[in-house]
Amino acid sequence: QVQLVESRGGLVQPGGSLTLSCAASGSIFSIDAMGWYRQAPGKQRELVATITSDGSTNYADSVKGRFTISRDYAANAVSLQMNSLKAEDTGVYYCHAAILKEGLRGTFNYWGRGTQVTVSS
Repeated sequence: QVQLVESRGGLVQPGGSLTLSCAASGSIFSIDAMGWYRQAPGKQRELVATITSDGSTNYADSVKGRFTISRDYAANAVSLQMNSLKAEDTGVYYCHAAILKEGLRGTFNYWGRGTQVTVSS
């Protein structure tokens, strides 16, 4: 079993900052990519940012220049620093990890339970 545990989100004023973190634990041989996705009310889940095992990052156009994703490889953890938050950043943020298991081929996708981020004055 693998678990992804996210830090608590919260209520932030527009222009404010918030950092989310997520740690993976359990039956993990290694982790390929980790990332963050979000889902706003009435919308589909969308990619926010990802980071691969070699440190390559990818961001949604809407967050480029405002959000920064980073990994702690030793701790199997990923963080998302969110600055200059806007109302449209509101949603449930989900942590994702593509995990390799010893003796098994391919990667297995795991998700956190999600944490609410609300940007409002």
